Amino acid sequence: MAKAAGKPKRRTSTRKTTQKPGILRRMRRWIWRGALGALAFAVVLVALFAVLNPPTTPYKIAEMRRLGGVEQTWVRIEDVAPVMARSVVAAEDANFCLHWGFDMSAIRAALDDGADRGASTLSQQVVKNVYLWQGRSWPRKALEALITPLVEAIWSKRRIVEVYLNVAEFGEGIFGVEAAARHYFGVSSGDLTATQAARLAAILPAPKARSASEPSPFVRRRAASIVDGAATIRADGRAACFES
Repeated sequence: MAKAAGKPKRRTSTRKTTQKPGILRRMRRWIWRGALGALAFAVVLVALFAVLNPPTTPYKIAEMRRLGGVEQTWVRIEDVAPVMARSVVAAEDANFCLHWGFDMSAIRAALDDGADRGASTLSQQVVKNVYLWQGRSWPRKALEALITPLVEAIWSKRRIVEVYLNVAEFGEGIFGVEAAARHYFGVSSGDLTATQAARLAAILPAPKARSASEPSPFVRRRAASIVDGAATIRADGRAACFES
């Protein structure tokens, strides 16, 4: 007598086990595509401003809206007094020619001193001024850390200094060294003296609170130090990368 057929075995459903890994793979794929797209966009934007002058900046737009207008005249670095470029570098980033965008010795010193000391290089300041927004926040610092090596890799050191000189704020509504030279001293940026250049560099950390034409005792002392610093980096070769 034939044995009764057993009950058919139930198939174990694999739908739930395979669906989740599939979704995760797609998510990872889209994340990678998004990251690569953002990187490609950043590279294109950095490469573009290596040869073209930035038409404006986020901070400049904000100040134009607040003040109703700003002063700025773009000028080539060849038309700026060389002592002005040396003064800015001496004041803001004396080791500019020796690093790749981040001054590790300055960062270590800043960590040792706490919040009383800054460590941003000229390259980082250019990235902040041209591509990002003002203020201190982790998202902005993260973007700054990502874009700075691109700028250092694609732009020349001379181009970094040129852009900085043209986008830096030198007073309320005063952007760029040409507008600053005419506003404070009534001369073009190509005719600045060593003392005038040093005073302009001395007001950069707090341009709305300091004056280059009516310097406080602190600005006078700071400018005198910058005059010496500018001469030093010229003599020891730390200005060679942007003067050649």
